[in-house]
Amino acid sequence: MAVTAKMVKDLREQTGAGMMDCKKALNETNGDMDAAIEYLRKNGQAKAEKKADRIAAEGLVDIVEDGNTAAIVEVNSETDFVANNDKFKAYVREVANAALATKACDIDGFLADKWISDPSKTVKEALDEEIAVIGEKLSIRRFEKVTADNGIVVSYIHGGGRIGVVINADCPAPNDDIKEALHNVAMQIAALNPKYIRDSDVDQEYLDHETEIIKAQIENDPKEAAKPDKVKAGIVKGRLNKELKEVCLMDQVYVKAEDGKQSVAKYLDQVAKAAGTELSIKQFVRFETGEGLEKRNENFAEEVAKQMQ
Repeated sequence: MAVTAKMVKDLREQTGAGMMDCKKALNETNGDMDAAIEYLRKNGQAKAEKKADRIAAEGLVDIVEDGNTAAIVEVNSETDFVANNDKFKAYVREVANAALATKACDIDGFLADKWISDPSKTVKEALDEEIAVIGEKLSIRRFEKVTADNGIVVSYIHGGGRIGVVINADCPAPNDDIKEALHNVAMQIAALNPKYIRDSDVDQEYLDHETEIIKAQIENDPKEAAKPDKVKAGIVKGRLNKELKEVCLMDQVYVKAEDGKQSVAKYLDQVAKAAGTELSIKQFVRFETGEGLEKRNENFAEEVAKQMQ
């Protein structure tokens, strides 16, 4: 069967694949539209494998909520050009919806789960198809579901998807003021990246590690190294306490504090008291796109030019 321009156009609209890929698929399948779609799906999986060794450190974080449950996901791409594409954004939102629906506890289980908008395929198969359409490596890096059993979940997206935060707070009677306060704290988490909620959550391994670092700093400073052991111990304690105020959310200075001194804990207590209820942050999750991943330094325009030669 002769392949027409309309057939290529229709296949492209159905699959989102490139024009030349669609034309080749139709030629390979003698114009059978269903077979051509299957051909592209299979070809997309092959392309995904070829791209497996490439770095995907850009991308987006997205969050969806349903009642007292929220799901946060990070989906990576190779370039910020793709990360800013509306089609990619729509795909990431679908991943977030799939994460909200899944009962999987880890990424492997999630990838093997059903794709929410088309249960005939898995999340991994849908990912491979998206890789074929977009044309660069994509990766569903991580997800987490947060459920508030005795309160509310509040979420915040910063920088168009660069950072996402979900807070799970215990509160028997949440109102708009409580939600606004938690939203403000979520913004603070996005900006200051605390490691713990409160100092009682800090594990001993972290304390021991930081203590050793401070001790080493003292010994490497001739003036401090010459001080009596009792003074050195006081320096260690002081510096460690100062650090804990930076890494523990409740001890951080609330960024919007009018006096520049009020802690996050005191701010939340103030809001809760005014609302006539109790409020306690039970959990927070913070995802930052590409956090801990190697960034590639290649010039994307140069790469495209190479492929066109």
